[in-house]
Amino acid sequence: MSPGNQPKRFATLFVCALALVISGCRSETKPAGGSADSDATKRVAVIVSTLNNPWFVVLAESARDSAIELGYDAVIFDSQNDPSKETAHFDNVIASGYSAVLFNPTDADGSIANVRRAKEAGVPVFCMDREINATDAAVSQILSDNYSGCVAIGQHFVKEVGESGEYAELLGLVGDNNTRNRSDGFHSVVDRYPELKMVAQQSADFDRAKALEVMEAILQANPDIKAVFCGNDAMAMGAYQALLAAGKAEQVKIFGFDGADDVVAMIQEGKIVATGMQFPKLMAKTAAEYADQYLKGDRDLLQKVPVAVELVHQGNAEKFGDFDEEGSE
Repeated sequence: MSPGNQPKRFATLFVCALALVISGCRSETKPAGGSADSDATKRVAVIVSTLNNPWFVVLAESARDSAIELGYDAVIFDSQNDPSKETAHFDNVIASGYSAVLFNPTDADGSIANVRRAKEAGVPVFCMDREINATDAAVSQILSDNYSGCVAIGQHFVKEVGESGEYAELLGLVGDNNTRNRSDGFHSVVDRYPELKMVAQQSADFDRAKALEVMEAILQANPDIKAVFCGNDAMAMGAYQALLAAGKAEQVKIFGFDGADDVVAMIQEGKIVATGMQFPKLMAKTAAEYADQYLKGDRDLLQKVPVAVELVHQGNAEKFGDFDEEGSE
């Protein structure tokens, strides 16, 4: 897909991406050199918020691989969910003469300054999955349609849980737009039912281990909850571990978001009710293509590209496996 010459309108995109594993920061290059000279292979930096989550590993590796396929050297940088590390990566990238950045921010507001510094230095930035709250900094932002995806989850939640009862919500990172958009989409549906009562809403930072701890505390204070909505699949897995240890895994319905392979498998087994399937490989590939087109002189690029999310539940989970570029069957 080459979206650079489309009219300025939103496009809805579907794909699944192959889950891989990466640790640390490493590069894979073509035989050409990696200097900033015009006769050498240009370098693209892939700066991601974390590699401590398989979903972001897919995003990072897909961005790197797509850039390499387009003829660039590519290096992955892990910010470890730390804005100061992200800033250090941008310092390195700007000083080292990278040609572009494929970027997954740590914070919607806090990351703006880094993107603007890169822009001022002549290094275009293309956001993937997470957006920044500025329209004049990144060239383009390729983002999952989190709100609509969680509207669908909210509808399925009411269908499976019913129109009454207590439930809990595990939020992602505070300050992250995905956290807010997912929660807002979910509540746009469930808040229409006054007998569905949210008795706990706590952040677990999109982290599996933190979700386990938070869920344990929620269960102690609210032993009668019927369901839990988790803002990503890592937290859904942590919540499941806590519920299993408490002997409540069969009583409390779990809903996630991401489309992680292990969660899709657990949906098929009836252990988790539903998730929202994101397509990180498509977002990464599109970001790399946009960067390539921009570096070749194209300035007619969409500023924001929403990527559709698909609801995965027990009735259709068998259609979803590894991420690929063609979407579900």
